[in-house]
Order: sequence, then structure tokens, then C-alpha cells
Amino acid sequence: MKPDTPKMTRPLIRQLDEAAINRIAAGEVVERPASAVKELVENALDAGARRISVDYAEGGKTLIRVTDDGCGMTGDDLPLALARHATSKIDGSDLLDIRSFGFRGEALPSLGAVGRLIITSRAEGAEGVALSVEGRRMGALRPAALNRGTVVELRDLFFATPARLKFMRSDRAEMGAISDVVKRLALAEPFVGFTLRDVTGGGEGRVVFRAEPGNGDFFDALQGRVARVLGQDFAQNALRIDLEREGLRLVGYAALPTYSRGSAVAQFLFVNGRPVLDRMLFGALRAAYMDVLSRDRHPAAVLNIACDPGRVDVNVHPAKAEVRFREPELVRGLIVSGLRLALSGAGHRASSTVATETLEAFRPEPVTAAPRIYQMDRPSQPAFARAYAMQAPAMGFFEAPSARVEAVAEPAPDLTERPLGAARAQMHENYIIAQTAQGMVIVDQHAAHERLVYERLKAQAGQGITAQALLIPEIVDLSPADAARLLEVAEDLARLGLVVEPFGGGAVAVREVPALLGQVDAVALIRDIVDDLADLGSSERLRSRLDAVLSRMACHGSVRSGRPMRAEEMNALLREMEATPLSGQCNHGRPTYVELKLADIERLFGRR
Repeated sequence: MKPDTPKMTRPLIRQLDEAAINRIAAGEVVERPASAVKELVENALDAGARRISVDYAEGGKTLIRVTDDGCGMTGDDLPLALARHATSKIDGSDLLDIRSFGFRGEALPSLGAVGRLIITSRAEGAEGVALSVEGRRMGALRPAALNRGTVVELRDLFFATPARLKFMRSDRAEMGAISDVVKRLALAEPFVGFTLRDVTGGGEGRVVFRAEPGNGDFFDALQGRVARVLGQDFAQNALRIDLEREGLRLVGYAALPTYSRGSAVAQFLFVNGRPVLDRMLFGALRAAYMDVLSRDRHPAAVLNIACDPGRVDVNVHPAKAEVRFREPELVRGLIVSGLRLALSGAGHRASSTVATETLEAFRPEPVTAAPRIYQMDRPSQPAFARAYAMQAPAMGFFEAPSARVEAVAEPAPDLTERPLGAARAQMHENYIIAQTAQGMVIVDQHAAHERLVYERLKAQAGQGITAQALLIPEIVDLSPADAARLLEVAEDLARLGLVVEPFGGGAVAVREVPALLGQVDAVALIRDIVDDLADLGSSERLRSRLDAVLSRMACHGSVRSGRPMRAEEMNALLREMEATPLSGQCNHGRPTYVELKLADIERLFGRR
């Protein structure tokens, strides 16, 4: 027998009360303390603030206070600011013409619905006023002493929705999230000063982060802010990016491949100055470095895409972290081509951190202080003379048993003035030692030549990828939507040697594949490309497969480790490196050479 089916009662449709509506809205806008900081700091920026101070206690759970010197609000403005969907940013006539951080009119009412909120503000020419709201209950407007600007104080976040507190992470984790939000906004606005304090326990608290307003032009201000947020190493090893195409402009700084990171923590992307976490943009950044980084390394960059607001929709999600471009392929192409052009323009340059790490490796282990020498223990002058005589080198005495050194004839003086200098010796049949005007260069001959051969192979492949026809075409069944996506890029795939044609319904026929790939699973390749198109809107999979083949060919065709090289060969390699883009790193992003300044070498030996 079948079990009795419970009788279904018709559910009633109810109008939610204002308190429930506000709490639901708050759940979308304010996920954690860092979300509240983001909304309040963005409001301060929209108010034209030049200095912003953020204080927090216990990871922002018990206190968040944001103080700014912006335009402020009057007594008439404050109650409206706490009403849902009330905003000064837009008039509602055009939701694509967004030129401010905020525009939805949800942040302050949402914060007031889940915490204890006090806003104190003063506009120019008006008296200072304060207004409080707790839960959804608004207090009376009262006078307050304040200079021009606004102070927003949020206490006991989520006291009205205690269940949310169970999902909060540790104070340290929430502090880290707040710091990340402030630093991202500091990078977005380099002409604005920021101060972040931890006031847990009361008092003045501890300054966690401070950045003074930038000076000079935009790039000067951004470089100073980048150095403050990401460190001097990033600033010294970043390339200036400034490229414009079809009304889109890409500006910022992107690091050299040899300054890569183990994760994506140093990637900051902005759209019209708004920090975004957009998969398409991060995928484009990854694709730009695909040819110079291994899969386990990540590029570092601070980039802003500026365009007409009508070409990008920022009203995708209440948190405004995602955007949708009207022309995503144009944006992606700008990032990929712009960054590749900048990396190629860097020539043979490698990051300065390579030399720093090398010098650190050279430093001897610290030793305990030597015992104090009293006057009676000092050697006599004759003893010093005998010691110096013993230190005079004898021919052949210092021959290293594990290192074979090929001496090089005295080079022409002008070669030492070249960026990579003049070859002096080859050690261990793999490392070229070259002298420069300011120091020395150590070159990994195999890694360097591998990059040079790879670039030559790519240049030849760029003139056309040879395709091989399949004796029997491979038929791949796809959904109609996936087939349409694939056929939209059929011409691009054909230029890479992959020829696909419609085969009725959602099927496609693969008639030719790139000859370089040899035997290839065409069905798996097509499905991988389709997945990329669905996920990112584009695919670099075929290009990366071809580049991987060229990279392997370059590895087998390059100068091998252990091969002795003549002086003219070593100097020829150095000159070709100087003339070849991206020669400062091998095909996997590792440095091909290390440059050591003479002053650094002398410091190693305590001479400076």
C-alpha cells in the first residue's frame, strides 16, 4: 500500500513588515564587518572626502567608526539618509550612468536595521547635527559639535540578528578583511589619505595602516600608494601601463613575471575606480601572463579600466563587486594585449628581488661575537707580516675540484658597458659569468637560450599554424548554445589550425587539427574550449596547448646544461638576450640571469 500523501494546505501570501524587509536587505549588503566598512568608506569618498579615518574594535564586531572631511549633511538630510532607497548619487532616470561608488540607497538603512548606528554630520554653513537608530527605531535629531564632515559610528553589529554572529570568524580574520577593504579603496583613490586604527580596549588605539594623500600626477600618486600598500619591491619591479583603445583605457602597474606570487593576493582590479572581483577580468590578467608564468605562480598587478559608465553595468549585485561589460571581448583583449605589449617592452629586464634573494643566499650564517682581545694577546708586527705572506696566492693552489672554470680572454672594453656585460668565464658548464660597468651578471645558459629559441619558434608559428586534415572528421555532440558559442570563434580557431564546421543540430565536425599537436583527442579539446567559452567568454586553451608544444621544442633545441661554450658564443648569447623581449625569465617564469651590483658584493665581504 502507498503511504498516505499529506494534504497540502494553500500557503498565504503576506506583506512583510518593514523590519523584516530591512533585515533581509541588510543580509545582502552587510555580510560581515568588512562589508560595513566598505559601504561607509565609499559613502565618504562619494562625499568628496580628502582624508578618511577608520576605527574598529574586536574585528569590527563591537565598533566601527568612519570619520571623513567630506561635504557633510544637514538636519534635513539625515533622516532621509536613513530611509531605504533614498540617495543623493542618482535621480533614477538612468541606471547605467553611475559615476559614484554608492547609488542604491541601502547601506545606512541596512546598518541601522542590524546594529546601533549614530551619524554625526555638519555641512558647510550649517550647524552640526546627530541622529541615532537602533534596530529600526530612529531617535530624535539633536545638535552636535563637529567640524565639516561626517562621523558614522556603528556599535554591536548584528545585535538585532544574533544568528548572524554565529557565522562571524575570529577577530583576527575580521581585522584582516577590514584591512584588505581599506587598502583596496586606498589603491582606488591615491589622492585621498587613509588611516586605519584598532581601538580594541579603548584609547587612541594602534595604527594598522596609514597612507598620506598622493602628490603629482595620477601615476606619481598611484606609484606612491602602490609602494605603501604592496611594498617598495612591487613598485620597483612594476611596469607602468597606459593604453587606450576604442574608448577604453587601461592604466596602472603590472609586475614583471619574475616578481610573481604563490597566490592571487597581489591582484587589484578596478573599473572606473571601483574595486571589483570579476572572473572575466582576473582570467584576462592570467591569460596575459600565461606565456611567462607556470601554473602555480600568479601575477601581481594594480589595474583600472576606465570607460563610459554606459558601457558597464555595476548594478548586478547589491555588493557591487561584480560588473557586466557591454563588450567583454574588447575589454579582455585590451588587458591581454596591453599587458603583453608592456612585458615585451621590458626586454630582458628581470625583477630586482632576484638579486636580493641571491645576496641573502650568499650571506654567511651569523656567528657569535669573538672573544675580546686584550693588548697582550695581539699578534706582533712580525707575526702579521708572516700571515700576509702565507695569504699570497700560489698558481694552481685554488683550483676548485667541483667547478670547471673556462677563462675568457680580455673582452673589448665597450662590452662591459652593455646591459648584460662581457662574458668572463663559464662555470659548471652552465653558468656564464659576465662583467658589467656596475657589477656582474650570472646567466643560466640553458634557461636563457631556451627562452630565445621559444621566441623564435613563436614568431615563425605566428606566420601561420600548419593544419593536418583528419582522415575521418570527428563529430562532437554539443548543446545548441555551446555549438553556437564555438562557431562564433571558428575563424579564430582556424587561424590556429583547428577547423570546425556545423554538422546539424548541436553537433560540430572537426576537420583539421594543428599539426604541431601530433595525435590529439579532438573531442576532449573541443569540450575544454567550450567550457572555457561558457565560463569566461573566451578560450586560450588551444593557444596554450600550442605554446606548450613550442616550449618543449625550445627546451630540446636549446644549449644544454653541461656544454662548454666559447667566449664568442657566450657574448653572442648575451647580446641576443638584450635584443629579445621577455628574455629575463624562462618559459616558466624563473629568472634567466642574476645581476649583482659591485656595492652589494663589497658589502658581502664587509668592505662597505
